[in-house]
Amino acid sequence: MKISGKFILKVAGTLTVISLVVAALLGLVDNVTADKIAAIDAENTRIAMSAVAPEGSEFGDKLDITDDMTAAAASQGGKLVELYPMTTGGADNGYVMKISASGSQGSIVMMVGVDADKAITGISVVSHSETSGIGTKVVGNEPNAAGVPVLDQFQGLTGAGSLVVGKNIIAVSGATVSTKGINMGANAALAVAELLG
Repeated sequence: MKISGKFILKVAGTLTVISLVVAALLGLVDNVTADKIAAIDAENTRIAMSAVAPEGSEFGDKLDITDDMTAAAASQGGKLVELYPMTTGGADNGYVMKISASGSQGSIVMMVGVDADKAITGISVVSHSETSGIGTKVVGNEPNAAGVPVLDQFQGLTGAGSLVVGKNIIAVSGATVSTKGINMGANAALAVAELLG
């Protein structure tokens, strides 16, 4: 069977038209869903910020991250992802930061609140890939060996680099690496807050 050049051109033209139509439809779907996804992300971020801030706190727009801020977080083993100013009772009261740090199975992304006195007001895990039943005890804020919820033990602590697992931070039994990941994120947030003054 011999296929003519006209037939090949016709098939190629038809496939091109189909591809263009599919691309246009995908673009339309993306435009329709992008706003909804952005709204859901914004609401989830607001909820996570509220969980780590003093009651009644409000948050400003996301701030630009400078190279110095990035370096400060990295010096403690974390990555500054987002930064928001925090006010309480109308007065400036520190920052809420989204920080990423290495856990046992990948990155742990957390929100960390740091008040105007450079003290941690709370930590809430946004996403992780920690081992179920072990690392998830840490990110789920279950009690450590002393019976204190592992994330809650960071509240009120100050001094970037001064938080050390096994010294003043107690790990969850069997989940030391996951606890160290949270610890790195806490130290990173404190380093950024100290830089900001």
